[in-house]
Amino acid sequence: MSKGKLFVVATPIGNLEDVTLRALRVLKEAGLIAAEDTRHTRRLLDHYGIDTPLTSYHEHNEREKSGYLVGKLMEGTDIALVSDAGTPGISDPGYRLIKSAAESSVDVVAIPGPSAIISLVSVAGLPTDEFTFAGFLPEKEAALKEYLSGISGRARTFVFYESPRRLKATLEAMLAILGDIQAAVGRELTKVHEEVLRGRISEILAELGDKEVRGEITLAVRTEDAAKGDFRPALESLLATGAKLNDAVKAIAKDFSAPRAEVYKEALSIREKTRKG
Repeated sequence: MSKGKLFVVATPIGNLEDVTLRALRVLKEAGLIAAEDTRHTRRLLDHYGIDTPLTSYHEHNEREKSGYLVGKLMEGTDIALVSDAGTPGISDPGYRLIKSAAESSVDVVAIPGPSAIISLVSVAGLPTDEFTFAGFLPEKEAALKEYLSGISGRARTFVFYESPRRLKATLEAMLAILGDIQAAVGRELTKVHEEVLRGRISEILAELGDKEVRGEITLAVRTEDAAKGDFRPALESLLATGAKLNDAVKAIAKDFSAPRAEVYKEALSIREKTRKG
């Protein structure tokens, strides 16, 4: 008897139209769907007229349920693994089942699709030649400060999930430890009230103001190279002397070993603020 396959299926993170044709076919043809929340997944299935049986698979039962699901795979049942939103196994249950299935020589097949991480990175306006997804940030203040201190000093884009109630405190901690670096906050991505805030951390905090933050949050920040330092004060001073923008950009990029595009973007921002002022 041939073994079944385990399909790791990405599902919409908000907009139900963000699902691939292949994902719908797999969900329809699978013998069983292992879902983080069967009620949540049922809404997606009902929307597309899919009646495949569901079974729960979440962080509270994944240890014992993995054995049951691997048993079904060994019997020849194809199983689709889904989370509530996005790709299973990324800050969601899934890796134990995937590991057990692979160790049992079961084919594990990725069905790619929506991801809050990639969605934010693609529109953040931050360098993406190298970026790190680090899941949820530590909740306790001391642990958060220790973590942030550990990622400072090297130019890299970091992406996190964050709670709406902790977002402002997290940004304030970042401002104190990492400096006024570039950031992007994605709220309710792909949903009706989608919002992306971009700018320096101080600018984002000012825009948030006293408003209550709601919805699912994805946060991206661009740490700076300690050796390079903050070129903005020098750039502001040079522009204030009346130097031509392109000349100032060229000089600062050279002196601080900073990407010219980044310096140019900052120079435009400074000039715009000066005009408004």
